[in-house]
Amino acid sequence: MKLLLLILSVCALLSVALASTCGGNCPKDCPSCPCGNTVQKTDITQACQQYKGWNQKCCECIAQHESGGDLHAAHYNTDGSYDVGLWQINSVHFKSCNGGQAPCDLASNLKCAIAVYNEGKNFGPWTTCGPCNCCH
Repeated sequence: MKLLLLILSVCALLSVALASTCGGNCPKDCPSCPCGNTVQKTDITQACQQYKGWNQKCCECIAQHESGGDLHAAHYNTDGSYDVGLWQINSVHFKSCNGGQAPCDLASNLKCAIAVYNEGKNFGPWTTCGPCNCCH
């Protein structure tokens, strides 16, 4: 009986831990999982090549640093906003670039990334532009 209680307790703790990290998509506690609980990796090079208006090496570095190639990556920010998808698009942009929905698939995340890129005329809006030497 004690063993059964121990197993149930461990399972309960594990399920809470997995839920708060969205199955590995959210590195810190997330109150919800805007892109689900399944990691979905994509080829970063091929994704970046779909738009010719930006520096490909910078695009690849930004996507690698932002999501590691996970289309369902999510980050919950201290201001209550989310960054989601391959290029970690902030939820303040969801309405203007994706009809208010989280851009969790490649096509919608790319569309939003292009919009954010064109808004700033470079990769400056991404905090990882510094480590990638792509803020210009």
